This record gives sequence, structure tokens and C-alpha cells, in this order.
Amino acid sequence: MTRRVPAPLLVLAAVISVQFGGALAATLVPLVGVFGSVTLRLTIAAAVLLAIMRPRLRGRTSADWLVVGAFGVVLAMMNLFFYGALARIPIGVVVTIEFIGPLVLATVLSHRRKDLIAVAGAGVGVVLIAGITSTPWADIDLIGLGLALAAGASWAAYIVFSGRTGARFAQLDGLAIAMTIAAVLVAPVGLLTGGSALWTPEALWRGTAIAVMSSVLPYSLELIALRRLAAHVFGILLSLEPAVAALAGLVVLGQHLKTPQLLGMACVVAASGLVMGVRSAPSAPEAMAETTNQ
Repeated sequence: MTRRVPAPLLVLAAVISVQFGGALAATLVPLVGVFGSVTLRLTIAAAVLLAIMRPRLRGRTSADWLVVGAFGVVLAMMNLFFYGALARIPIGVVVTIEFIGPLVLATVLSHRRKDLIAVAGAGVGVVLIAGITSTPWADIDLIGLGLALAAGASWAAYIVFSGRTGARFAQLDGLAIAMTIAAVLVAPVGLLTGGSALWTPEALWRGTAIAVMSSVLPYSLELIALRRLAAHVFGILLSLEPAVAALAGLVVLGQHLKTPQLLGMACVVAASGLVMGVRSAPSAPEAMAETTNQ
């Protein structure tokens, strides 16, 4: 059935799923905390991926385990930083600032000077969306902004290790293993801080929905779409993520962004479209890492 659906629509559906999953995550954090939310998200997603992929564990080299282990650590950090930022600032702001990570990485890898101009424009956009020029320093959530920047740096590292893991593990085997490692790393603190609240029906259904919307569904859609989608089209669709995040924040959380923030978001989206829309064709693991990070 999905073969009849245009590939760009599949990627757009994946982007929407990820960002609305992120908005839903913002409603889970107040219930079980940051570590508890990440524990639910990673554990459920890992369980689903393990059941579907059934990754081969035997016959792996020490180098394979080192790479996938590092991938799991980065995955855990990325989610913790992202959810921590969600607890403090609007999702549209978080995703826009976070987007600087893969944008800078793509610029470094492209070795094109004109991409530096795009990154400079994105930097202006981040200044606008953070409200640094129009808001008193005392009213700016510097911790939230710092967490969003750390999530962006982790996202860039995620892309790198996703590519290395994809070169050593077939299909999504490496991702399933890394997700499991990340869940194991986060779970002790998540269980301690979340406590019995983790097992309430409210937390469980939200955690399950987030895992499906942020991992299982987008991975599936993109695997299909990337087989028949031009690289520049994928890059442009990927660049819509901050705007979709702002829409998700408005619809799900009632978060309204100010005009300067919307202008800043437009700068980041335009810069991302310029840089990522002309890259060489990404491999499936790398492309999925860039889109479905939360």
C-alpha cells in the first residue's frame, strides 16, 4: 500500500510523527521526570525493535561492540538532553536550536564555503529564537538553551555513529542493540526517580505512543521512502522539522512563539534547506538518524 504513496509524503509523515511524539513527550516529563520519560521511551522502543529485527549477537568483533556501545551512549545522552530541554522551553525552540548540530556537521563534511554563510544565518536565527536580543538575561532560561545545544551536539554525534554502526550491522540491527544499551544505561536512574509513577496507565500509554511515534513508525516510513527519494528532496523535507515542531507545540501543548522567534526559525529552516538540500545521497541509516532522533 505504501508503494502507492509518494515518497516525499512518507518522509513528511515521518517528520510529523517524530515532532508530535516529541510534543507528547513534553506531557510525560511532568509525570515521571526526565530520566523516567527517557527510560519509558527507550525501553519500549528497544523492545519493539528487538522483537521486529531480532539482531544477530554472535560472531561480532570487539570493534563492532565498541562502535555500537558508543552509539548507545550517544543515544542515551541525546534523549536526556532533549527531554531536559523540553521540560524548560517550548519544543519549537528546542528543535530549532538542536538543529544546529546536524547543520554544522553537514557544513563541515561538505567543505563548501558558501555553507558557512548558511550556518551564520542559522546562528542569527538561534539568537532570535532564543530571545537574547529582546529578553532580559534574568528571564532567559540559559539551562534550557544549554540543554538544547547539548542535544544538538549529541545529534551530530548520533549521525556519525549511526553511519559507523550501519556499516557494521545489517538493516536496523545496530540501532536495536544501541537502543537497548541506551535503555540499560538510563533505566537505573529512571526507575529510582520515576518510581511507581512509571507503571501507571497514564505514563505507560504515553510512553508507548512516544516510542511508536518517535521510533517505530518513522523508521518504517523512511526505510520505504529512501529507496525512491532524491537526496535533495529528503534534505529539504528534513529542514521542515523546526516548523513542524512549532506546530506540534501549538496544537498539543498550546505553546505560542513570538514573531522574532518565528523569524529565527525561518532562518534556521532556510539555512538547513540550503545546506542539506544539496548533499550527496545519504545512506539509509545516516538519513534516518538525521530525522528520527528524538
